[in-house]
Amino acid sequence: MGYTVGSYLAKRFEQMGIEHNFIVPGDFNLVLLDELLKNKNLEQVGCCNELDAAYAAEGYARAKGAGAVIITFNVGAFSAINGIAGAYAERLPVIFVSGSYNTNDPNAGHIPHHSLGIQDLNYQCEMISKVTCDAVQITHEKDAPYLIDRVILNALSSRLPGYIEIPCNIADAPCPDPTPFETLFKPPASDLKVLEAAVNSAAEAINSANKPILLAGPNLRSYSAINAFRELAEAVGCAVAVQPSAKSFFPENHPQFIGIYWGSVSSPGCEEILDWADLIIAAGAVYTDYSTVGWTAQPPDGKTINIEPNRVRSPNFDHNGLNLHDFLYALAKQVKKNDFSLIKFNKTRRDQKPIKTANPKEPLTRMEMIRQIQNLLSQKTTLFVESGDSWFNGMFMELPEKANFEIEMQWGSIGWSVPSTFGYALAVEPDQQVLSLIGDGSFQFTAQEVANMIRYELDNVILFVVNNRGYVVESEIHEGPYNYFKNWDYAGLIDVLNADDGNGLGLTAGTGGELAEAIKKAKAHKGGSVLIECQIEHEDCSRELLEWGTKVGIANQRPPMH
Repeated sequence: MGYTVGSYLAKRFEQMGIEHNFIVPGDFNLVLLDELLKNKNLEQVGCCNELDAAYAAEGYARAKGAGAVIITFNVGAFSAINGIAGAYAERLPVIFVSGSYNTNDPNAGHIPHHSLGIQDLNYQCEMISKVTCDAVQITHEKDAPYLIDRVILNALSSRLPGYIEIPCNIADAPCPDPTPFETLFKPPASDLKVLEAAVNSAAEAINSANKPILLAGPNLRSYSAINAFRELAEAVGCAVAVQPSAKSFFPENHPQFIGIYWGSVSSPGCEEILDWADLIIAAGAVYTDYSTVGWTAQPPDGKTINIEPNRVRSPNFDHNGLNLHDFLYALAKQVKKNDFSLIKFNKTRRDQKPIKTANPKEPLTRMEMIRQIQNLLSQKTTLFVESGDSWFNGMFMELPEKANFEIEMQWGSIGWSVPSTFGYALAVEPDQQVLSLIGDGSFQFTAQEVANMIRYELDNVILFVVNNRGYVVESEIHEGPYNYFKNWDYAGLIDVLNADDGNGLGLTAGTGGELAEAIKKAKAHKGGSVLIECQIEHEDCSRELLEWGTKVGIANQRPPMH
């Protein structure tokens, strides 16, 4: 068949395993969308706005390994940048495609609509280059295959978004056929000499330690190293903790698992045992003010081996040019068994007490909500948690093995979870249960994307909207009248979104008994997603949120060091 620029791009999406493209149509991308539609192995998913489309592609990438979003020039792209920046921060390869103006306009001195009213029209690509690994403008169809392939290769290799700008009069122009995909993309290989030297250095340090502990971080998933990390952990036999954004990356029922390391809001006993250890092997870890509780809980460099995506470093060595999972697999073959830290932890283990069942007639509490959602979790569950107290509510829950946990801790853009949940739910099998825990304030940012959950009949999705009348997390960081907003009838909103052809279900729970009944109905519901509005007192937030919010607030208010 003869390929056009648009059909070439579609073929590459198909070869990447991207079956759904998240789009918002605009006059500069309509021809491109027509070309993409010709590929019957792809489905276009129209989103309510460009920000939601970017978030949905990010969620899709969490499940599929890559995602794609297609929007129009300027007015569309600028709205999407927040979501693309989030994919960059979370290390998720999303191919960001924008239609653009006719190629004749710049040379003719024309100023197109959807522009800043200036003749230099390169600014969109320049801006987006700051939140992508590679950004290209296709100005001639003969260059399209090389530029499209370059962006895809760089995105998959770096695990970061890539940007492609396609003019409206080039999208259907003929171009060369695509080469076999396997000749385009090969996972980056380690430098074998560097790998050997790095493994020897790390193995010597680990085998010399008396009290080693392993710490899993979020980059393990981005760089396909979760299984390799587990192999290393079982080879050493020591205690294993995870950062909050790596929850579910190591089985919580594993005998070596000791909990979440999050400074003063860690799982019981977890912070103390890491402080006690004489060596912390941190794999794929990310240290921010959020993950270190306002810079109060970062493992000291003097006793830490940091295993990063392309680098391994400690005070005594520094090796660059290796693959994270290659390194972990190779290291597992050279370490000696040392379970001293696990024995120590088990002697002083302080397990969380089971949550007592509340009186079903009393007002719903946060802990009763957690208890009931916990009982929903299975090996086929993915739990999304939105920024705020939902983070901590999710951390309380014990995940069954093979269950997944999704969080956006690095970027932390409120409202992310609704469209990201939508994109994720489209990507997974229909029997994968997708639960999303989101606060009322965050929900108001992106609520309209629930309409698409209803449109696509995603009855594997249950949204738990915590109606506690305000931005509770912001109140704990810094109280003020700006943390409060107009209340909504969240459950009633589903009737609006259903209109005359939808089958979503909205339910309200103000007591434990009402929540139990709502969950029962949600599990039985077919043909659309379910939203359960959980009405909880504003002051009913976790101790951990209070502690974390106070310390992050203090860190924010440090005086300038001139």
